[in-house]
Amino acid sequence: MDKDSCITKFSHKTLTAPAPFADESSCQCQAPHEKLTIAQARLGTPVDRPVRVYADGIFDLFHSGHARALMQAKTLFPNSYLLVGVCSDDLTHKFKGFTVMNEAERYEALRHCRYVDEVIRDAPWTLTPEFLEKHKIDFVAHDDIPYSSAGSDDVYKHIKEAGMFVPTQRTEGISTSDIITRIVRDYDVYARRNLQRGYTAKELNVSFINEKKYRFQNQVDKMKEKVKNVEERSKEFVNRVEEKSHDLIQKWEEKSREFIGNFLELFGPDGAWKQMFQERSSRMLQALSPKQSPVSSPTRSRSPSRSPSPTFSWLPNKTSPPSSPKAASASISSMSEGDEDEK
Repeated sequence: MDKDSCITKFSHKTLTAPAPFADESSCQCQAPHEKLTIAQARLGTPVDRPVRVYADGIFDLFHSGHARALMQAKTLFPNSYLLVGVCSDDLTHKFKGFTVMNEAERYEALRHCRYVDEVIRDAPWTLTPEFLEKHKIDFVAHDDIPYSSAGSDDVYKHIKEAGMFVPTQRTEGISTSDIITRIVRDYDVYARRNLQRGYTAKELNVSFINEKKYRFQNQVDKMKEKVKNVEERSKEFVNRVEEKSHDLIQKWEEKSREFIGNFLELFGPDGAWKQMFQERSSRMLQALSPKQSPVSSPTRSRSPSRSPSPTFSWLPNKTSPPSSPKAASASISSMSEGDEDEK
């Protein structure tokens, strides 16, 4: 079975409970078994049992690099049983340094990793033959970089010489030391954040002056955030006003064109108002000065019983007025006589 098919087979494994500790009764039986070579284990074990692979470490701040290393150790062989040893706080503080998580937290973190079948608490710093025999370990998995500690250039040297060492690949870019370095580098940021979340200065081991400084910086950051929010809202408001102003200007232009067109249609040179005014004015002129009768119209017939109107020769001549009062009186008398004769 190749490595990919082994991973696929393992991914479908049903996991119902955390991995047990080595001293619990739910662990697999550690009956005597024959010694295996790496070649035999990779080709398939001759006996009906899984290959027991051991991986150890501190596993502080359990992260993806740890999980990847355990996954590689679990899938080294087609049928394997992974035991993980975790060193105690005493050994770790003595040989490596102070940890962020205590041993109980580190033990529990390993139990909930899907690749782990069994957890060995208080694992030894250097693997002894007695420890390997006690847990019936076939192979030890670790990265191939020499691990110098406890006065030795490589604590896995005797394991390699015995042919029980299988290497895994170290995940670059992440480690417990890298995570701690980030925390130390950004210490002020995390201290301010935890103070803001309700932790006391005593719990954070922060002095009185630093506490006041951090709290002041938090207030300044809040003010900056408020100003930033106001600026963003102002920009949004200005953008909305600009959009609405563009719409209003466009609508005003459309309405103004419509108004000017309507005005020209009504009051323009050939508009409806001028035509209406001309029609009304012509009607008024016709009412004030009606048309004369045509010249060729027949005259009214005169009655034969009546005589034509007499010609009044007695009317004074406007162009030649009487020269004297006597002449005027004479003319008047002659007019009166003429009237009597006519009667």
